[in-house]
Amino acid sequence: MRIMGLDVGSRTVGVAISDAMGWTAQGIETIKINEDELNFGLDRIDELVKQHEVKEFVVGFPKNMNNTIGPRAEASERYAKLLTDKYHFPVTMWDERLTTMAAERMLIDADVSRKKRKQVIDKMAAVMILQGYLDRKNR
Repeated sequence: MRIMGLDVGSRTVGVAISDAMGWTAQGIETIKINEDELNFGLDRIDELVKQHEVKEFVVGFPKNMNNTIGPRAEASERYAKLLTDKYHFPVTMWDERLTTMAAERMLIDADVSRKKRKQVIDKMAAVMILQGYLDRKNR
């Protein structure tokens, strides 16, 4: 059973997949979406779910630093509901505060160009979300 980690934004969704044992997360891709047009990339998610035999989702939950829930967190909750309604798999909301910043810092430290960072930042954030979940689950 594999787990899919998702970093949901208004224009992209970063995707990561666990290994079969549920120990490590690997970045897969970044899916372009458009919330305003109600295009959530679910066709591509469906292809990845089938290809990787996913049976669970972890969705990044971008709470505010004071632990309140703002518009982006509400959008992530709506995305998680779409997944639940479509797949009937477990969906866990995972506190992702600072994961995008941490992913960017990691890429800067690795001397990745600004253009390349923009292309992979959401995928890296999805890896960090999923890996945090896996680490907690496997304690």
